Amino acid sequence: MAHPRLSQPRKLGRTAAIGLGLGIVGAVGLGAAIDILDPQLPDVQGLGSFHRPQTITLLDLDEQIIQQQGPITRNKIPDGQVPEHLKQAFIAAEDRRFYEHGGVDGWGVARALVSNVQQRGIREGASTITQQLARMVFLSQEQTLVRKVKEALLALKLERQLSKEKILEQYINNVYLGSNAYGAADAAWVYFSKRPEQLTLPEAALIAGLPPAPSVYSPLVNPDLAQRQRRSVLQNMREAGFITKEEERQANATPLNLAPAEPKHFASAAPYFTEWVERELPRILSLDQIERGGLTIRTTLNLDWQRHARQVMKDHRPGEEIQGAMVAMDPTTGQVRVMVGGQSFYDSQFNRATQALRSPGSTFKLFVYTAALREGLNPSTVFIDQPTCFGAYCPGNFGGKHFGPITMKTALSRSVNTVAVQAMARIGADAVIETAQALGLQGELDRYWPLALGAYEQTLLDMTTAYAAVNNRGVYAAPTPFLTVTGPDGEELWNRERDGRSGRRVLDAQVADTMAWMLQEVVKSGTGIAAQLPDRRPVAGKTGTSQRNRDLWFIGSIPQLTTGVWYGYDDERDTRQVSGEAAWTWKQFMLPIVATLPQQDFPPLPESMGQRMKRQEVQNLRILPQGHPGSTPFTAPAAGRSPAPGEPQPETIQASPHGDNGETEAPTEAQQESPVALPSPPPSQQPPLLRPLDPETNEFDLGDIPPFQG
Repeated sequence: MAHPRLSQPRKLGRTAAIGLGLGIVGAVGLGAAIDILDPQLPDVQGLGSFHRPQTITLLDLDEQIIQQQGPITRNKIPDGQVPEHLKQAFIAAEDRRFYEHGGVDGWGVARALVSNVQQRGIREGASTITQQLARMVFLSQEQTLVRKVKEALLALKLERQLSKEKILEQYINNVYLGSNAYGAADAAWVYFSKRPEQLTLPEAALIAGLPPAPSVYSPLVNPDLAQRQRRSVLQNMREAGFITKEEERQANATPLNLAPAEPKHFASAAPYFTEWVERELPRILSLDQIERGGLTIRTTLNLDWQRHARQVMKDHRPGEEIQGAMVAMDPTTGQVRVMVGGQSFYDSQFNRATQALRSPGSTFKLFVYTAALREGLNPSTVFIDQPTCFGAYCPGNFGGKHFGPITMKTALSRSVNTVAVQAMARIGADAVIETAQALGLQGELDRYWPLALGAYEQTLLDMTTAYAAVNNRGVYAAPTPFLTVTGPDGEELWNRERDGRSGRRVLDAQVADTMAWMLQEVVKSGTGIAAQLPDRRPVAGKTGTSQRNRDLWFIGSIPQLTTGVWYGYDDERDTRQVSGEAAWTWKQFMLPIVATLPQQDFPPLPESMGQRMKRQEVQNLRILPQGHPGSTPFTAPAAGRSPAPGEPQPETIQASPHGDNGETEAPTEAQQESPVALPSPPPSQQPPLLRPLDPETNEFDLGDIPPFQG
């Protein structure tokens, strides 16, 4: 005979009784399993170094926080300083029998089961605070029986090895509370702009009510639900004897009084720099190490200098919409101290310091004259500055001015374009390209005449690093943002002194020192005069302006620091300014910095180079005509003359790789002048002929600022 159908009340009662029995038996069974499974469980002593995956803390070189990335607790309440009403609120909301159970609450399991059956849904959780902490720190969130068993065993282990107060503090400091707030200290700031000790009773109750569904109960998302949840927590606090009925009533009558704030260190204090750090990090760590998280990266950035640089770039930009970038680095180590990649990271994440390829203009002459020094020329070598053509390519100077006989040193100081191209013609384009690549340039470089005047686009970071290598007496140090990287357990994963790349010599020290001496002349009496520092502090640098003033550059050094400044529009339109603007910005950045650094001098001009220059100057007096500064000491081969026996047959240099295709522009006034040829070296020393320029670059006129008069 079949049993009659049970009534609903009797069915619920039987279910509750079964649940109660299972809870008691389960608690006893867990105790018996401890001896077997305990050695296989994680070491709970590592709880203090807990981190979530993919969390990174970035520090500057003085260990100021630049940014904290990922699901990280930004501020923790120190041991023993959790406010009492905050602890009571979490206990009332999550685990009323916290001080009575040993990690797993059998009575709580039974009570939750009965409550959920009666409510016909999940209304009350059975996990204790200790179980939640175990799951948060050591386990995944998957809903499986195996995970629940591990959770219970870990909770029991936590209770055996840690005090109740330690467990509660760790939970309050790490539980997710919505709106990117991890831990009560973060939540106090995010929701109320307060420190934990400043929280009122209703504010503490609101925060304690968030863990069951932080994204749903967040007062910034659903204020009505948050208020309802707060009411429930206050009721539990009153029932647990933590507050009186009157305190509950007053707290319920209090408005939410939200004062939202962004999580501390959520936004980067140097966003373009941290973006570069993220791109460089896979070069020194494995993907597993990065994804594991818990990383603390001590970077090379000087955060105080960085803030100053951003303000200077903003205050001195030569146009409301113009973009700008700055890089400052230690020349001896390659450590980047400052990186500004644009006027606003919020508006544009494109990093103009590391990603923008722009024409460096006359700053590229560093490589031409360094190569010339390597090939045996010296600062007193004389060229003739006058309208000069190389086939169909006729470079011009700013304003069409020419100086006649001029030394290489003065040509650099006044940024004379015709001489730069003549110097490259004398030593060969390959020597210039080799020197530029040795100094770290990675962009395309090809054998066209405008190469000498910065036709090939480069990044500000690469150009600044090249100047830093000259400042470092010819030793190239690759740019780096890293000092040390430590893992979640405090182990050192990477150290620059141990694991970083050492500098490599790319130039003879005498060549580098001579070039630095020439660059000082640019600032003393040439186009870089706007960068002069007070107290006769030595500065070595070079201005640069690309065609039609699309790019404004200045890269300058003191012995301890090399800094590059660039201005321009993203659409490459005319800035209608000159490179002196970049030099002035450089000076404004440097003024407070040099006040903190001892004055140092660059290495002197090498003695052997000084002797060569004296001999050259004596020779110059013999070969240069007196009173005719614009005349030419060298005679071009007469038109139509046949080559002498053994003399190489001259070749015509095309204006286009495809010959005369009708796309070349009409001759300019400079192009209508008679070409001037340099004397041909012996056949064994003849430099390889340059490939002709592209017709689109045939108009190059890459001056800086008007030639120095004086």
